[in-house]
Amino acid sequence: MSEGLTKYCWALDLKDDENLIQEYRAYHQAVWPEIITSIKDAGIEELEIYAVGNRLFMIMMVNETFSFERKSAMDAANPMVQEWETLMWKYQQALPVAREGEKWVLMEKIFQLH
Repeated sequence: MSEGLTKYCWALDLKDDENLIQEYRAYHQAVWPEIITSIKDAGIEELEIYAVGNRLFMIMMVNETFSFERKSAMDAANPMVQEWETLMWKYQQALPVAREGEKWVLMEKIFQLH
């Protein structure tokens, strides 16, 4: 793990439709620059999304300036982030274990090999 960074892992499902999945992947080959800026400005140093079928896993490495509350407030105040999130919801669906209104669900680490 990168020195001084904290790792968070998330899960989310895409709608189980091959055309929508391919569109979602295409958007992530050319993420809007404003979204990249908002991610970095929140203290996220590294971010990766992996896919298997219609399930997504996101790994975030954050620095000491990151907080969920700050990121949420920044996103709420950013019209481009709101537009991106609305667009992405066309492709996404909540996990069965998600709370009402929750998209990405924070995963619990249950094993680590040293």
